[in-house]
Amino acid sequence: MAEIHGNFEPRFAAMAEAMSANIDSGADVGCCAAVVQHGELVVDIWGGWVDEAHSAPWERDTITNVWSSTKTQMALCALMLHSRGQLDLDAPVATYWPEFARNGKEGVLVRHLMSHTSGVSGWDQPITVDDIYDWDTSTARLAAQAPWWKPGTASGYHALNQGHLVGEVIRRITGKKLGEFFRDEVAAPLGIDFHIGLAESEFGRVSNVIPPPPLPIDVTQLDPEMVVVKTFTGPAPGAEAAWTKEWRQADIGAANGHGNARSLALTQSAITNGGVVNGVQLLAPESIDQIFRVQADGVDQVLMMPIRFGIGYGLPTDGLPLPADRRLCFWGGWGGSLVVNDLDRGLTFTYAMNRMGAGTMGDERGIGLLMAALEAAG
Repeated sequence: MAEIHGNFEPRFAAMAEAMSANIDSGADVGCCAAVVQHGELVVDIWGGWVDEAHSAPWERDTITNVWSSTKTQMALCALMLHSRGQLDLDAPVATYWPEFARNGKEGVLVRHLMSHTSGVSGWDQPITVDDIYDWDTSTARLAAQAPWWKPGTASGYHALNQGHLVGEVIRRITGKKLGEFFRDEVAAPLGIDFHIGLAESEFGRVSNVIPPPPLPIDVTQLDPEMVVVKTFTGPAPGAEAAWTKEWRQADIGAANGHGNARSLALTQSAITNGGVVNGVQLLAPESIDQIFRVQADGVDQVLMMPIRFGIGYGLPTDGLPLPADRRLCFWGGWGGSLVVNDLDRGLTFTYAMNRMGAGTMGDERGIGLLMAALEAAG
C-alpha cells in the first residue's frame, strides 16, 4: 500500500486511504491534497513519485504546473483590488485599459473578463505559444481584435488568455503584471509557495506533468469558425510546453501557475475564511459575495457542456459532481488539479498531481478526495 506523508486530522483518514489507492492503481504517480477549514490547515498530504520512472519521491516542497487551477489565484488578485476600491467589476475594461475599446469591445466589462463572457476567448490567428510569452505584444493583440460573439451574452471559456486579459487590467491599476502582484502582495508576505512565473532557482523541485491521453475530439475536423476551434487553436500548447524554461518563467495567469495543494489551499482559504489568510485580511466580505453573481448559465461555447459562471469561479450546476445546495465555488486544471471553496463548511479543498488525466477541469481522482473531505467535514 502506497505510503502517504504529511499530516491530517483523524476524521480525514479516508482522504489518505483514497490517495494511497490511487497511487497503487497507477491512476496517480505523484500527488498532493490539502484542506483548510476555518483558517486551519487540517489536511496536508502527499505521496508517490516525481516521475514515471520513480526516480525520486514526491516531497513536501515538490511543485508542479497546475494549469487552469492558476485561474483561482488570478481571481483572488482581482478581488483583492476590488476590496481596496481600485477595481470596479462593473466598469468597462477600457476604464483601465483604454486600448481595449476597439473593434466592438467598448462595452466589455471587467466582470465579462472574469466570467469568460467577453467574446475574447483566445487570440486571432496566426498565433504561436512563443507569442504569448511576450506580454506587451500578446496583450496588444487582444486589445486590437474583435470579439468572437456578442460580449455578455454567453460564456466561452478563456482557456489560455484570461490571465493576460485580467492581468493587463491589474497592471494598468498597480503597475505590476499578475505574477508580480501575486508574488509581492500574496506569496511573499504570507509565505505562500505558489508562482505565476517561476524563478529558475526553483526548477529543481518541479515535477514535470505527464501528458494526458489524446482528446477524444479532433478540433481540426470541426468548422474553423467555431468558438471552440478558435479558442483551442489560438494557440494550442501541448502538455510538454510546461517542461520548458520559457513556459515556466512566463506570466500566463490562466495556465502556468506552479505550486502544490498546500499553497493553493492556503491562498484560496481567503474565500472560505472571511477574506483572512494567516491573520492577514486579503478580501472584504462584499468582494467574496461578488463571486456568486451569476454571469452565465448554459452550454459553454468552448467546454461544450453546461456550466454556470460567477465572477472568477465556476458555480455548481446540474451534471457536475458537486453539492448543489451549498454556497460553493470552484475551478480545476487541465489533467485533473482541483480547487473547491465551500463557504458553508468554511472549507477549502485542493488537489494537484503530475499524471494528467483526460479532463479539462478536474477528474475522478480529485473528486474522490473531495467527497471524502466533505464527508469528514460534516
